[in-house]
Amino acid sequence: MSGVVIVDTNILVAGLLTSRQDSPVARIVDGMLSAAFPFVVSEALLAEYRAVLAHPAVCKLHGLSTGDRDNLLLTLAQHAIVLAPVPAPAAPDPGDQHLWELLAAHPDTRLVTGDKLLMTGHDYAARVVTAQVFVAEMATGEPSNLHTGADGDTAGLPQKD
Repeated sequence: MSGVVIVDTNILVAGLLTSRQDSPVARIVDGMLSAAFPFVVSEALLAEYRAVLAHPAVCKLHGLSTGDRDNLLLTLAQHAIVLAPVPAPAAPDPGDQHLWELLAAHPDTRLVTGDKLLMTGHDYAARVVTAQVFVAEMATGEPSNLHTGADGDTAGLPQKD
């Protein structure tokens, strides 16, 4: 297992929009929906998921009804570990401060994103990975600095309700 991750909104949207079910972003969304790996959210991240998925231009692309979007978000919330954000250094993009606050909330979380600005030049760079890297780690089972306990619970993280 590649550890506990925060899935950036751009990965969620890309996973819903791709026509390639074998693409890394689609595999991540499928994994979130089936609870195949531990991931964390906050109220702010869930709100961002909701707002972006409801944006008219994005709605036109994914074609999900309001009910379908609500069901998707409910399923994600049910499978996620909810973390309370904590104060963090300034994010490279102020609009992503909530992601930095989740990274700061627990040292064993990583961010999966397609946003290149978030990948380099800051204290969290080693904890930010692309969808391709995360999926490759899941497929190979290569050890990382993130782990789950023998019972599948994420060591040290609060458990979901």
